[in-house]
Amino acid sequence: MQPRAVDAAGVAHEMGSANTRIVSLVPSITELLFALGLDRQIVGRTGFCVHPHNQVRQVRKVGGTKSVNVDAIRALRPTHLIVNIDENERDTVEQLRAFVPHIVVTHPQTPQDNLSLYALLGAIFDREQEARRLSEALEIRLHEAAAQAFPKQNVLYLIWREPWMTVARDTYIAAMLRLVNWQTLPDVQGGATGEARYPVLDFDHAPWLAGVDRILLSSEPYRFTQAHCDALKRDPRLAGKRIELIDGELVSWYGVRAVEGIGYLMQRAAAS
Repeated sequence: MQPRAVDAAGVAHEMGSANTRIVSLVPSITELLFALGLDRQIVGRTGFCVHPHNQVRQVRKVGGTKSVNVDAIRALRPTHLIVNIDENERDTVEQLRAFVPHIVVTHPQTPQDNLSLYALLGAIFDREQEARRLSEALEIRLHEAAAQAFPKQNVLYLIWREPWMTVARDTYIAAMLRLVNWQTLPDVQGGATGEARYPVLDFDHAPWLAGVDRILLSSEPYRFTQAHCDALKRDPRLAGKRIELIDGELVSWYGVRAVEGIGYLMQRAAAS
């Protein structure tokens, strides 16, 4: 019997067969599955799974990450479903569990967690060599970041407007930013304190705002533009703060994108 790999829910999975059929409900992991060379086994993905562009167009859409079309997935007869604790609804996953034999739960919370993510999927889908290559590339990036002394910056990372929303410090995004010594404000731990992992903020009632050095407007999930950036620069409450756009995919997408994302953040921090 093949050794079993344990996912984020503590479930052990044996290696799939040559007839494996995968549906991914996680955009960044869909990209990772293609990077592992699983093109022929991927039969379903969400409408937000847009990378790699050319390959995903050949894969049937099954709704969104939270608005999943259960019947569409059923029709695809998947053997494996890839989900994420933050991105997919538990109730939906439980519905799918009734007819999908293997549900693989993921939950990377730091850049380093990608190493175990690569290993998990490599073991389940018989792509261990490809997974090792990705791990080696990521470890190089992590060592490069750790070897540099980046000046500390307190940052407000905005992911939404109306209402304004940011990230707690126990999110993957905040962990990525810490690699270049960018510390997120407010200083809250969503999971540990019961507060939201993606808290709503009011510029008029945020005493910690005075300590923010730069404000980063993410390109996703809300697509901030230069117009939003310029509007905030005119806001007297934010006078003297550096306000700029940032590529949300490179900061928030785990999987294969983490390798490029760390390099991107290192360049941004070095140019500060």
